[in-house]
Amino acid sequence: MGKTALITGASGEIGAATALQLAHDGFDICACYFENEKRANELVGEIKSLERGSAAVRLDLTSANSIEQAHSGCCEALGEPAVLVNCAGCESVGLFTDLTDEELERVFEVNLLGAMRLTRTVIKSMLRQHGGYVVNVASVWGEVGASCETAYSAAKAGLIGFTKSLAKECAPSGVRINCVSPGFIDTKMNAFLSKDERADLIEQIPLRRAGTTQDVANAVSFLVSGKADYICGQVLRVDGLWID
Repeated sequence: MGKTALITGASGEIGAATALQLAHDGFDICACYFENEKRANELVGEIKSLERGSAAVRLDLTSANSIEQAHSGCCEALGEPAVLVNCAGCESVGLFTDLTDEELERVFEVNLLGAMRLTRTVIKSMLRQHGGYVVNVASVWGEVGASCETAYSAAKAGLIGFTKSLAKECAPSGVRINCVSPGFIDTKMNAFLSKDERADLIEQIPLRRAGTTQDVANAVSFLVSGKADYICGQVLRVDGLWID
């Protein structure tokens, strides 16, 4: 197979770190974004400076047509992906009883159903060629649940179940499907925390620090390397032992 990695949510902090790490690992990168075209194009420039091929492709995970177009765009620009990283996500914070149908549907469309539809499209060539890697980026809340993030937790739990089930289906064809489950990662998403709230949260983590986007990128890098070729259908938690 080729050395192309298709990464969703590449304009986000975790997605961008993952894209850069895989570029360092020798992959050409198809950087999929939804709204932040500027950041996606900047990322493409950074990757090309590493002498790797790269292209920015818009992807709306709530649209089946957009999913097909993004896959076609990747193939035309860089070739069939040997690696798929489902990193895109959205959340909805608040009481479950206050959640609208529209919010509920979007959380599941982006975090779960969109990832499933894209994976179904991409793995067809992997199965034909008897090789490839899929890494789904879930969350520790998908493992243990989080109050006031019920829909997000449920969608990420579904992504974990999807990982384990599809891994069993695809393993005989040499396609390895795994999941990374980040804990508290230092991103703009957590910028609303006060200094004291952040300190209290970090105090709960045995490693006594927040995770970095590079920590997550390193986990993805490992799972799509030859060093992890006997690892399949697993959830690799990246949380500093926050969740016991």
